[in-house]
Amino acid sequence: MKIFNRSSKVSFINNTRISLTWIFLLFQCQFLYAQLTVVPLGEHVFEDETSAETGDGNRTGASVNLPFFDDFATTKTSSPSIKYWLPGSGVYINNTLTVSHPSLNVATFDGLNAGGAPYNLVNPLAQNFTDTLTSQPINLAGKTATDSVYLSFYWMAKGLGELPDSSDFLRLEFFSKTNQWVTVWNQVGYELDTLFHNQFIKVTDPSYLHEAFQFRFRSYGRNSGSYDTWHLDYVYLNAKRSVKSPYIFDVAMRKAVTPFLKKYTAMPLRQYNVDAKSATADSMSTDIVNHFNNFNILTSTVIITDEAKGTEFFRNVQRSIYVESLKSKRLSVRPAPVTTGNTGDSLNLIAKFYVITTDTIPNVNLKTNDTITSRVALSDYYAFDDGSAEYGVQVNQKLGRVAVQYILSKPDTIGGVRIAMVPFNKDISGQSFTIQIFNNKNGKPDQLIAQRSVGARYPGKRNGFIDYAFTAPVAVPDTFYVGWLQINEQPVTVGFDRNSMLGKNAVFYNLGTEWAKEITLKGSIMIRPYLGKKAQGIITGNEPGIEAKTRFYPNPNKGIINWESMSLKKIDVYTNGGRVVQTILPKPGDRSASLGNLTDGVYILNATDGKRSFVQKMLIFK
Repeated sequence: MKIFNRSSKVSFINNTRISLTWIFLLFQCQFLYAQLTVVPLGEHVFEDETSAETGDGNRTGASVNLPFFDDFATTKTSSPSIKYWLPGSGVYINNTLTVSHPSLNVATFDGLNAGGAPYNLVNPLAQNFTDTLTSQPINLAGKTATDSVYLSFYWMAKGLGELPDSSDFLRLEFFSKTNQWVTVWNQVGYELDTLFHNQFIKVTDPSYLHEAFQFRFRSYGRNSGSYDTWHLDYVYLNAKRSVKSPYIFDVAMRKAVTPFLKKYTAMPLRQYNVDAKSATADSMSTDIVNHFNNFNILTSTVIITDEAKGTEFFRNVQRSIYVESLKSKRLSVRPAPVTTGNTGDSLNLIAKFYVITTDTIPNVNLKTNDTITSRVALSDYYAFDDGSAEYGVQVNQKLGRVAVQYILSKPDTIGGVRIAMVPFNKDISGQSFTIQIFNNKNGKPDQLIAQRSVGARYPGKRNGFIDYAFTAPVAVPDTFYVGWLQINEQPVTVGFDRNSMLGKNAVFYNLGTEWAKEITLKGSIMIRPYLGKKAQGIITGNEPGIEAKTRFYPNPNKGIINWESMSLKKIDVYTNGGRVVQTILPKPGDRSASLGNLTDGVYILNATDGKRSFVQKMLIFK
């Protein structure tokens, strides 16, 4: 299977020759290689978490005194702290879109506002300014060029997002005494590496040395989605600085904590309790980075607690950890299984890594980046993902199917599926697709256990999930598969997590009659089956279904449909758009029915035995 990554450079406007080549390749891929497609996040209106975009002003009267320092580690939401920044910036604070950032969390600039809505919903190729991060007013009154005032920051292009094009840029502007925004630094896109760079800007012009000085970062690029991505971190403005001595006496946490569980990021508590030792990861880790030009010796502590009660399950202390100058170091620990005898519905854990350091900048709290936490859900669902979608994944062929494998500690019941529906290019709200559950045979999906036709919906916030419940809990064996059937030409887009690799070997696809394992995806599809309460019985092996013995003929058809199965109770006829145009209710002994006045085209027959077995077949009517 081939992965087609639609990067921002494939924009169909900048270079006609390149565009025609990509169109030709895409055309061939769709007909020669039915495939899963990885796409950037795009157009949909989520609720913005901040106020309206501030643009040029909305400055407050109060001023911040030097030093000004923000590495975004104190931010508890996806928006920047209003202590340092004006609201309405549109930037996305996260710890998932880069892997080599200087400190916990970065500010990401792209074509989406803080709530995930594109700035331009009309023209997908439009370019303009996108996110604007503006500082609170800073008091530089009385400062002169001899005070050696510098603004420094780390910047990076792309990360786990999209590489900016040659016409895109990230810009830094200063606010002068004459109420003008003046560009002092500008970085264009396209031919860039993907490393963080430490940039120093000296503030010497007297027009900037006033009591209401501000600076702002602005990105320019496509307005229709998460394209042309820039990342910002470790913003520091102070006097008495030198570009010859750029080092800060700070050791910072950085990478997200690896999962507490061995195979999943989340799993049901009743499944975990079957064999907690086997379900617990062999190790958990994060890393720290030393920003000083000398070594640092510190102590690291890891604690795992019950989020609700505060009960401590695990503690590990490592002393005298040596961290080389300007280097990073991995912190790792082997966690103990959580054994509480808890037979309730859920247990949510907090895993916290923190270090004791001697970090210091006078009048700056550098301890906020010394702690990093992760949440472990032992609740009612399975997940491979970390809850953050960097991209979306699609089936680019009508009637193509995707299924993700889940292995249980024991057979159980599934109550429904939570899916991270993400937008791309077109709002498909209401469009039909089918959620399906399969049992297992020889390590691949086999018989269809249950399915439900549903309409596409988008969550009300960034990184949200849509809950699709079954009418009754579905019994599943200890290995089962959850996925979807693509009914329409316009594909459904599901969130794709590029940070967690736990699910990269669990994906299967079916583009006709055979299931194949997907081996090229580097990440996890964000689809989460959750447990039900009760079912008619627990499946302990492969039960006979109706799929293998149900055949509809003739096909193509001219008006009378025949079948062989004696157990069919209901047959729904769907259009390609997912609309039911006819329902057949066979009586005992019926083996045929009239299809009525269908127009020529392709239809889908959805047949059931009235219990939990379903079968779907494609029918050509002409």
